[in-house]
Amino acid sequence: MEEDGFIIIPKIDQLAPCQTACQEDVQGHLSDIGTVIDNLSEHLWPLNKFIHDNPELAFKEYKAHAALVKFMLSQKGWNVTPSAYGMETAWKAEYDSGRKGPVVSFNVEMDALPDIGHACGHNLIAIASLAAGLATAILIQRYNLAGKVLIFGTPGEEGTGGGKIRLLKAGAYKDVHITLISHPGIPNNSAMVRTTAFIHLDVEYFGKAAHAANSPWLGVNALDALVIAYNAVSVLRQQTMSGDVVGMRITNGGAAANVIHAYAAGSFVLRATTSHRLKELQEKVRACLRAGAEATGARLKVTTVEGYADHVPNCVLAERYTRHWNSMPNVPDPPTPPLSELTYVKASTDQGNLSYTMPSVNVSFAIPPGPHGGRNHTPDFEIASGTKEAFQRALRVAKALSGAAVDVLETPGLNEKIMEQWSRDMAAIKEGSRIG
Repeated sequence: MEEDGFIIIPKIDQLAPCQTACQEDVQGHLSDIGTVIDNLSEHLWPLNKFIHDNPELAFKEYKAHAALVKFMLSQKGWNVTPSAYGMETAWKAEYDSGRKGPVVSFNVEMDALPDIGHACGHNLIAIASLAAGLATAILIQRYNLAGKVLIFGTPGEEGTGGGKIRLLKAGAYKDVHITLISHPGIPNNSAMVRTTAFIHLDVEYFGKAAHAANSPWLGVNALDALVIAYNAVSVLRQQTMSGDVVGMRITNGGAAANVIHAYAAGSFVLRATTSHRLKELQEKVRACLRAGAEATGARLKVTTVEGYADHVPNCVLAERYTRHWNSMPNVPDPPTPPLSELTYVKASTDQGNLSYTMPSVNVSFAIPPGPHGGRNHTPDFEIASGTKEAFQRALRVAKALSGAAVDVLETPGLNEKIMEQWSRDMAAIKEGSRIG
């Protein structure tokens, strides 16, 4: 998930009022969780280093898959499934108390970026989720809690066709009550993270070839159609909303310069603050595409490559995480914002699709920057994500994530509060409420 920047939007009431028990002390086992994770640290650091130093692209995370599965197989009480749900590099680890209760899940991302490796810090995401899941299972055993912990190895988050979406469609999350994950960056520490929704359109125009000098009137210019559409979208930007983003690229600009072009193609990526707004933006862009075809007589073909939904944070879960984060000593900068403020990240993640299916948090955490202060998807951030300091920050995240999960497992009625909040959020979105 790329994190180019963030905007704090104090408008959570436009989603649904957060009905958390803000006066209630978070009584948990944070000290025990901290000890468990600190004891795991010496085993997790080499694993983190291995994943960072062996970057692999989406759905090709073979080394990371093998290392993570091997590590989980060494943990007592876990049922581990490699190459799960029809994906070579997906995996699942399950710890079952044997007593009916909430099912909490943690997602482990593994893929890297072309040429710049783990410049989005998925090695840290993996370690934070792994440590949190392991600690939660140990607390279940130690305090005889009812419920189940699932850790999913989720391949292919970068780009499109995310592994979490494939897992969701395969039924992996069928009985899961909450889903937890984190993401490193530079600028903020927040559990109330809102991401953008995006979609990818591959656009093709089919015309009729003719000689541009001898008989141009016999042709239908597909490139003209694409250029008209390109310019129409450029003009449209004046009327788009502040959170709307349209990226365009001509992938095929026709044949020789002295012919009427029979074929032209382009690629359009659309982003918006919500999935609801993305549908509106897509209709406007498609009208521009149709205009190119109408003006020239070329035939239009649009292939939709589904992207990711925006992430909807659950404020009840976010409150629990934030309390644990701030309860530990030496709280790092920047401070966490109030729960009444959304942290809007101009990026997309397949965790967003999960948040429309079940309560979710996608925690953003700041790591010490690299020598040039570069943010995600830069070579500088790749350096930063491999440091011991970043690893220690990920372990702090793991402690707070586990604290929130244990709260759900041991606090009567909390899971119901979380689900009620999620239902209110989904109802507000269905009504077309716009965030920000």
